[in-house]
Amino acid sequence: MRRIALLTLVSAFLVPLLSTAPAHAQALRTWVSGVGDDVNPCSRTAPCKTYAGAISKTAASGEINCLDPGGYGGVTITKSMSIVCDYSEGGVLAAGTTGFIINAPAGSIVTLKGQDVECSVTGVHGIRMLNVGVTLHVHKVQIRNCRGGGNGISITPSSDVAKVFVADSYITGNGNIVSTAGILVRPTAGASVNLSDNRVQFEGNTNAIFADGSGGGGASNISVNESVLNASTSNGIAVASSGAPFKALVANSLINFNVGVGAAVAGAGATLLLEGNKIMANVTGVSNVGGTLQSFKNNVIAANGTDGTPITAFPGPGGALQ
Repeated sequence: MRRIALLTLVSAFLVPLLSTAPAHAQALRTWVSGVGDDVNPCSRTAPCKTYAGAISKTAASGEINCLDPGGYGGVTITKSMSIVCDYSEGGVLAAGTTGFIINAPAGSIVTLKGQDVECSVTGVHGIRMLNVGVTLHVHKVQIRNCRGGGNGISITPSSDVAKVFVADSYITGNGNIVSTAGILVRPTAGASVNLSDNRVQFEGNTNAIFADGSGGGGASNISVNESVLNASTSNGIAVASSGAPFKALVANSLINFNVGVGAAVAGAGATLLLEGNKIMANVTGVSNVGGTLQSFKNNVIAANGTDGTPITAFPGPGGALQ
């Protein structure tokens, strides 16, 4: 009898624990919906309301998906994960704040796809990568009107190597001072950045892309292909470094209507290579102040207010404006 009583007592103690355990489990795939609720488990049939509500219920290397168009709020991402809205827009209204903060451990991989970030003028950054370097994929994303002192995408790691891949996206109307940009690359404390930019349209930012070595970061590399760097209030692309090597290659792109310089390089550590671009209707086409500006001799640089500094032919000296 004592044994039966003991088993009954143990069973009574364990059953509540077992029944509540699934509520604390994290799923590899979770869901958000405009009519969801963050008290839900974020399943397809019981979705959450916000990304912040879903992220705590999503396992590392898991994925958050959107069931329908909605405003899902900003979120800080602290682990490997994907937020993917392939068939339904994931909206983030980032007025007065930042849309996505990437602050994950070294070695993490983060993907943002199908996101629409509206900063409504007062927002600081659309996407901000800080702390250690991680791998970030940004695909089919729109970032607009982040003018609260920040950037469309701010890449400012403080250690390790940040790898950022941006493709098939629109980055428009971001930045409010000359040191801000549609995409800012400014690593600090010896960190480095490798940025790949493919088929991205920049319109009306302060700078479309600004690779800035003033933060004290290490060697960094930028590649831009088949993109549009138009109508910046300052420069299309600017590469500036007096210290660590900052190198950029811009190929097969349009660099037009910029109020400053279409393609600018400054400082002994800065290198800008140009291949197959059309650089037209800028106040100044190209500019080199103490850096390295080289051409593969197949660019069109014409109809600017001033076409600019003659470009050295790659890889050696010689050659006129190309």
